[in-house]
Amino acid sequence: MKKGSKAATPASAAPSPTGSEGRRKYDPEETKRNILDIATQEFSAMGLTGARVDAIAERTNTTKRMLYYYFGSKEGLYEAVLEQVYGDIRALEQELHLADMEPEEALREFIGFTFDYHDKHRDFVRLVTIENVHSAKYIEQSKTFKARNSTVVKTIEDLIARGVAAGRFRDDVDPIDLHLMISSFCFHRVANRHTWSAAFGRDPSGPRSRARHREMVIDAVLCFMRRED
Repeated sequence: MKKGSKAATPASAAPSPTGSEGRRKYDPEETKRNILDIATQEFSAMGLTGARVDAIAERTNTTKRMLYYYFGSKEGLYEAVLEQVYGDIRALEQELHLADMEPEEALREFIGFTFDYHDKHRDFVRLVTIENVHSAKYIEQSKTFKARNSTVVKTIEDLIARGVAAGRFRDDVDPIDLHLMISSFCFHRVANRHTWSAAFGRDPSGPRSRARHREMVIDAVLCFMRRED
């Protein structure tokens, strides 16, 4: 480096996005979010192996160089997508304000939210399925994954404790077990809808089934949690 020259800062080192829009205004955070959104669609549709960085770059009007600048590699981008989709559902759970509700009402609200989220965000369901094919190899490398997901366990733990104290819920339920039960009901009908439809001729995610399944799941979990006098 020549005397008096300045080292490149991250901003100056970052490759510029292509296109006239990129020349008019460059927002790094918006660019990263756009890349993650498109990458979510690509990875959920094609899996880690089948997804192409070229396709993601083309759809985001950026370059492979920019993707690698932000995320290091294709695998790094995939890990970032997993962190984002898990982070999104955990953040929305914290906005439910369950502590302001009576225990049964709060549990009903939480189950309904979980059902609706899985029903609406099918990319999330596919990505979780894909990562399980990889035996959670990539998400386990995340430094924030376990801490971020601990929030839902604390939420359910507090909800159970309030219900037990009010004499409404049984006192022998582990919060992680309850989370597994709720997630299983909500996840299966979306993740396995194609094989289920092929086997039984009925799409479990169809609009006519949705409302019925939603109430069925809520009632099943509430029935399981209610204290038997």
